Amino acid sequence: MTRVAAIDCGTNSIRLLVADLDPETGELKDLDRRMQIVRLGQGVDRTGRLAPEALERTFAACREYAAVIKSLGAERIRFVATSASRDAENRADFVRGVVDILGVEPEVISGDQEAEFSFTGATKELTGHPHIELPYLVVDIGGGSTEFVLGDETVRAARSVDVGCVRMTERHLHHGQEIIDPPTADRIAAIRADVAAALDRAEEVVPLTEAATLVGLAGSVTTVAAIALGLEQYDSAAIHHSRISLAAVREVTERLLASTHAERAAIPVLHPGRVDVIAAGALVLLSVMERVGAQEVVVSEHDILDGIAFKTAEDVEEDKKGR
Repeated sequence: MTRVAAIDCGTNSIRLLVADLDPETGELKDLDRRMQIVRLGQGVDRTGRLAPEALERTFAACREYAAVIKSLGAERIRFVATSASRDAENRADFVRGVVDILGVEPEVISGDQEAEFSFTGATKELTGHPHIELPYLVVDIGGGSTEFVLGDETVRAARSVDVGCVRMTERHLHHGQEIIDPPTADRIAAIRADVAAALDRAEEVVPLTEAATLVGLAGSVTTVAAIALGLEQYDSAAIHHSRISLAAVREVTERLLASTHAERAAIPVLHPGRVDVIAAGALVLLSVMERVGAQEVVVSEHDILDGIAFKTAEDVEEDKKGR
């Protein structure tokens, strides 16, 4: 087993996984898995820059993660940054801060690389499952972008498009500094139009309707699943590989879109950092399911973070063989 640390820094959250892995068998043993909502992508869609306060929130989380990694003695750290830092003019400030704290340079990966990591993390343990049909369509709904990946044992087609829960909230559910809450019908229609256009772009590359199994990843999907399951507190074991029907996703989405901030905040399983953006995230998921024709989504707690960890462990093993 190889011990590695993987960090996934997205538009809304930054997550850490320290794990022992066997790349050959696909075995993964969590030592520490944690997440913080830092909203790195705050305002990026509008300004094109990372806000100073967003950078500081992210660096504070990095300092905490550095202490965890040191205490557990990972052989290698890999830090992957996604949508927000791809889009930002001042990403050099972000890179410099991460290097100072963690000693590694963040890889600002392409949408296609993001898609491949997500696919590996989500499907490695599904291979050979008796009740899961191939091919998979893995859909990773992030804060700034959504990745679509079609494949079986390997990736056949992938595309990343710029719709996510934070981007859709900032673009359509804000009026100046005020949040339109609950959103009006015309704002909901505007999100749906953006998502439909993004699905058209995705379908130029990825044949969305060829999938036999839809696999959903990331916080918007797992939160919708938790609400649909009626959980009183977040339970990864109950959520992981749960099957949530189209009808249940529609019911949860309609509930969230009709709720005020206070009503959403009162949902016990909803992380405080997702209260403002979950309605848009749920609507993205619902729109995807309707377009794909999926009657259910298989929810995975394993995603890009696990894919990063597997690839890092493979690299460590290759380096050892080359010595």
